[in-house]
Amino acid sequence: QVHFVESGGGRVQPGGSLRLSCVISVITFRNHALSWYRQAPGKERELVATITHIGLPLKYGDFVKGRFIISRENAKNTVYLQMNSLKLEDTANYLCNCRYNRTEYWGQGTQVTVSS
Repeated sequence: QVHFVESGGGRVQPGGSLRLSCVISVITFRNHALSWYRQAPGKERELVATITHIGLPLKYGDFVKGRFIISRENAKNTVYLQMNSLKLEDTANYLCNCRYNRTEYWGQGTQVTVSS
């Protein structure tokens, strides 16, 4: 079953911006908190940001440092991640996540590559 569809990734130069989208296809997930994670090759998966079911940001990774903004439009069943001032180390696969009961559900991710 497809739980999420992520999009918006691509290649961008350092200092550039991207907006990622996560469309939530599972009805029961739409009233839960959602998170963006990222994972680069050879590195641990890490939390980027979490947002509540009503659109209040809960947490950002320490590396964000004010550069990213998480938001959602529940009428569109979509969670966004606006990324500004991108750095080389932001290169990773970015995945949408929902913890439902005792199970973690993941999208396939969208690739972000920051390169000069």
